[in-house]
Amino acid sequence: MKAEPRIIKKYPNRRLYDTETSSYITLADVKKLVLDQVTFRVEDAKSKEDLTRSILLQIILEEETAGAPMFSSDMLSQIIRFYGNAMQGMMGSYLEKNIQTFIEIQKRLQDQSRQLYGQNPILNSEAWGEFVKMQGPAIQGLMGRYLEQSANAFMEMQQQLQTQTRNLFGSFPFPNFTGAKPEPGDNEPDKG
Repeated sequence: MKAEPRIIKKYPNRRLYDTETSSYITLADVKKLVLDQVTFRVEDAKSKEDLTRSILLQIILEEETAGAPMFSSDMLSQIIRFYGNAMQGMMGSYLEKNIQTFIEIQKRLQDQSRQLYGQNPILNSEAWGEFVKMQGPAIQGLMGRYLEQSANAFMEMQQQLQTQTRNLFGSFPFPNFTGAKPEPGDNEPDKG
């Protein structure tokens, strides 16, 4: 049974209040909850509106401006272009699945490093860094193959959608729709 999420209330003065500890917290504290995999919900203190996504985006913004950004300007521009696009929902799902796959790969690598450096569950950052350096080309190759397969699957899906669209709408007389091949005589004016 899933436990109820920890409630963080956001007040009009922008302060965050952790109802579990009965204390005010900062974005850094919320980030720690995320890192500790604590399930929580940030809500407006008056309206109870869910503000969790907004707070998480603020944390991402702080991380991105702190000096070691994860996203390039080009990537952020590409993501922005998907808003309002017909593929917006699919893109969100696609990114979420790719991140989950990346997390699974990272977990496997951590398991391998435990085997290499011993069963100590707390690997120091030096040992993990050394392991990642040694495995760098293998990791890049693995990710490259995965991304290539993912891109191919995405392209196949796009082609299937285009084919289904042509089949579905091809027989309708939509102007400027080139999905269906015109039947002989379709361009002739009506003789009525």
